[in-house]
Amino acid sequence: MNKRNQTVTEFLLLGFPNVTGFRTIILFIVILVIYIVTLIINAMVIVLVSIKSQLHSPMYFFLQQLSFVEFTFLTVVVPNMLRVIWLEGATISVSGCIAQAYVYCALGCTECHLLTVMSYDRYLAICQPLHYSTIMDTRIQNFLVIYCWVFGFLLTQITLNFLCQLYFCGSNIINHFFCDLAPFLQLTCSHKIDFQLMILIVAIPLMVIPFILVLISYSYVFITIIGISSAKGRKKTFSTCSSHLTVVTMYYGTLITIYMVPANGDTLTVNKLIAFLYIVVTPLFNPIIYCLRNQEMRAVMEKLIIVKDTQ
Repeated sequence: MNKRNQTVTEFLLLGFPNVTGFRTIILFIVILVIYIVTLIINAMVIVLVSIKSQLHSPMYFFLQQLSFVEFTFLTVVVPNMLRVIWLEGATISVSGCIAQAYVYCALGCTECHLLTVMSYDRYLAICQPLHYSTIMDTRIQNFLVIYCWVFGFLLTQITLNFLCQLYFCGSNIINHFFCDLAPFLQLTCSHKIDFQLMILIVAIPLMVIPFILVLISYSYVFITIIGISSAKGRKKTFSTCSSHLTVVTMYYGTLITIYMVPANGDTLTVNKLIAFLYIVVTPLFNPIIYCLRNQEMRAVMEKLIIVKDTQ
């Protein structure tokens, strides 16, 4: 890290300064319960896809990877977030804050590419059904997953290199519950224009292009569905991708809103609320959406519950 004029050695995360006293305890308990439930549900998806033969297909393999990403994502952010809330503000070292921001961004980018791969999988299954099993074999599945992880972490390394070159010589207060990229722009004494330009450039292959590819995939999917003659056939085909489409909409909707809403003034509270939904709530709803809207996953869950009841 650049030590030139470096007077700040740690940051103070304020969390939710307007939430104090008894409300702090309530907020802490609510987030802790959501955190534990989300970990359990995502872990259940990971285990079920591994042990149940009827779930050994590309779609569920990618869903398993998505659950693992979100399991890791929560572990990186939420435990320290709970500490900040409980203490009504807590310190974190500059290097620790940068590390959290890097892993947070890398996992977010990995999820972007994984959702793109899942969109491509739905495109092949619906638009190219005769060639689906040939194209989406085990080798291609593994390659695509490795690509998502490696590309997400390696390209985000550029952001990490820039972060390590920043120096901080003024305020050390971050009005947030975790280390996002925006606070670094507010607190750094380095040239902000270079950092902003770097973020815009890196965001193109990490987030913008995957989003465009998702739109293209589902454009072809919708065209194919519209071309199906029977209403029953259209409904059945659409049901195979409706869960993923819902997850993609939630993910990109909150992500785009976070980085389009300026993190200053009165909008900071809105920004933190949206970030809270993106970090805490979305990982809970994603596996629930797949379990409730997908017949095969729902059937496996029902059989598991029935077996437990009979025992």
